[in-house]
Amino acid sequence: MLSLARGRVTAIVERHEGLVRLEVDGTPCVAYPDLTGPVALDDEVLVNVQARELALGSGGFDVLYANLTRGLELPAEEGAHVMKLPYTPLQAAARHGEEADELAGTLGGMPVVCCSLHSQLAPASAGLGDGLRVAYVQLGGGALPLPLSDAVRVLKERALVASTVSAGSCFGGDVECVNAASALAWAASAEHDAAVCAIGPGIVGTGSFLGHGGLAAAEAANAAVALGGSPVLAPRVSAVDERERHRGVSHHTRAVLSLCLGEVAVAWPAGLPAPAPEPRVEVDVDGWEEACAGLPLSHMGRGPTDDPWFFAVAFAAGSVARSLVG
Repeated sequence: MLSLARGRVTAIVERHEGLVRLEVDGTPCVAYPDLTGPVALDDEVLVNVQARELALGSGGFDVLYANLTRGLELPAEEGAHVMKLPYTPLQAAARHGEEADELAGTLGGMPVVCCSLHSQLAPASAGLGDGLRVAYVQLGGGALPLPLSDAVRVLKERALVASTVSAGSCFGGDVECVNAASALAWAASAEHDAAVCAIGPGIVGTGSFLGHGGLAAAEAANAAVALGGSPVLAPRVSAVDERERHRGVSHHTRAVLSLCLGEVAVAWPAGLPAPAPEPRVEVDVDGWEEACAGLPLSHMGRGPTDDPWFFAVAFAAGSVARSLVG
C-alpha cells in the first residue's frame, strides 16, 4: 500500500535537469518534474513517505507523488505512446529510442562494462578514460530515476559519458529504451565506442544468492554476447565489508557469473591478493587514484581510502574495455 501525506513546499534546495531537491514541511524530498510537472515554493503536494518511515536505504528523503497546485492535467510528451511504469499510478508515456532511430543489428565487438552497483560506474568510466564516446545504460535493480545520480552529472561534465539511456522501467535518460538489448543496440547505432551498464543508486537486496538487483549485470552481459558485443564484468570486491557474503568477491558477483550464458571477461587488478574468479583478465591499475580524482567515489559510506580495492576493480573493468575498443 502507498503511504502518502499531504504537505507544502517550504524550500527549493537545488534544481537539475529532471530532478528537484526540496523540502516539504521541512522534510527533505525529491521531485521528478518530467513525471509530476514543475514545482515551486508554497505548492500543495502529496509525498510518498513510506521508505523514510521504514528507515530504508532511500537516503532519508520523501518522494513527491503529485503536485496539487500546478501538476494536474499535464499533457503527454508529444509523439510518445510507450509507457514507463505501465499500469501503475505513475504510468507516463515517453518517446523511446526504438521508435525514433533504426537500431544496429550487431554491436560489432563494442565493449560493454557490466556493473552490479551504481557506485562502480564512476571508477569504471575513469578506466575507460578520455577520448571515447561512452553510453551509460541504467538498468532496473536500484533507483529507477536516472536524474537521481549525481555521479552521472559529473561524468557528463567531464565528458567521460556522452549519452545516457534509461532502459526498462528506468526513466529520465537522454534516451529511453524498452530493454537492455535495445539500449545497447541504440548505443551502437549512435556510434558509441563503448557502453557501461549499471543499476541506479541503491540496490534491491534480500541477502539471498539470487534475490538482488545486481543480477542486472548478467542481463547486460548476456545481451552483449547475443548482439556480438564484448562484455566485461566489474566484480564486486571488498576487504572491509562487515558482511561475510560481501567480503572478498561478493556473492553478488558469483551469482552474476552463474547466469552468464556466454564468454565474459572478468576484470581483475594485477596484484590484488583476494581470491580471484576464474578465468579473469588481469590489468595494471597503477595510477587509478589519480585517474579518478574529482569523481564521486563512495560505496556504503566508504571512500577509496577505506576500501580501495572496491574502486580499483571497477577501474580495471573500464581499462580492460578500453583495450577492446575498435
